[in-house]
Amino acid sequence: MDKLNGVIKKIRPIDREIMKIAQERLDSLTKPKGSLGQLEELAKKISGITGSLSPKLDNKVIVTLAGDHGVVEEGVSAYPQEVTPQMVYNFLSGGAGINVLARHTGCKVIIVDMGVAKKIKNQKSKIKNFIDKKIKYGTNNMAKERAMSREDAVRSIEAGMEVIEEIDNLDILGLGDMGIGNTTSSSAIIACLSGLPVKEVTGRGTGIDDKTFFRKVKVIEEALSINQPNPKDPIDVLSKVGGFEIGGIAGCVLKSASLNIPVVIDGFISTAGALIAYELAPEVREYLIASHNSQERGHRVMLERMGLKPLLDLNLCLGEGTGACLGINLAEASIKILTQMATFESAGVSKERG
Repeated sequence: MDKLNGVIKKIRPIDREIMKIAQERLDSLTKPKGSLGQLEELAKKISGITGSLSPKLDNKVIVTLAGDHGVVEEGVSAYPQEVTPQMVYNFLSGGAGINVLARHTGCKVIIVDMGVAKKIKNQKSKIKNFIDKKIKYGTNNMAKERAMSREDAVRSIEAGMEVIEEIDNLDILGLGDMGIGNTTSSSAIIACLSGLPVKEVTGRGTGIDDKTFFRKVKVIEEALSINQPNPKDPIDVLSKVGGFEIGGIAGCVLKSASLNIPVVIDGFISTAGALIAYELAPEVREYLIASHNSQERGHRVMLERMGLKPLLDLNLCLGEGTGACLGINLAEASIKILTQMATFESAGVSKERG
């Protein structure tokens, strides 16, 4: 806990003075005030996070954290658990959706094994895009017992922090996930923290049918009843109904915020990790950029709890960091508007009357 508490203490409010100056700059550009909407707000926020009126976003990294969930034993997913390691290998070979969008947006992808149920053999060991932070070979079945010990929950968060420490020259971070069964854990987390009925915050995950959906809802209700996670203790919630990759995401958020690095979150699972970080240190909200609104029912509830407005609504539900890639692309666009667009004075364009 010492490492975790030490990082939390280093998180400070973003620079309001820089944001004020950035707003003045945005208002002086050759356009009606506010006409670029969320792009202007995004540029101002990134300036406040980084403490700069000309933020560098050259080193863009997507960290995709993977972990397995014992609750898949209950038949809550359309896919078997072996898909998790199979997809990790797909990521490492560059064939997944996240790889395609990362190449499109110029992002580097790093894959982290937080708790995949099989040993990942990094056959391309010379390629520095894989980090092994495995806590255990998957979580316990939360429908029968707590998903992990409290010590392992803390360890997963601190392992996420270590991932950020191992990345050189990080300018902006995107967070993704991989793990069959992780929408079940994420639904349980937001149901616990919000107090809403499980059915209202549970979605179809990988595209399950009605029978599986109702089974999923029942399993989450059973897990919450058996484990009784304390909504006022985010580590307790993580340990009882969470996942190792969700804890890792929380750690990535906390460490990045302590270093004044903007964090672009992806969909439901990525946001569940960010929510755990927020519950531990509410100040991290100012460092978070919500890339999109997922199809998952509970995602909007999470975003509203943190006061975040998503940039996009494209009916995405893949995860992996795909939405975060698109969010980083918009972040870059917003900074180019701030730094490259002409002012009324420099362009010789007449301002509005009055």
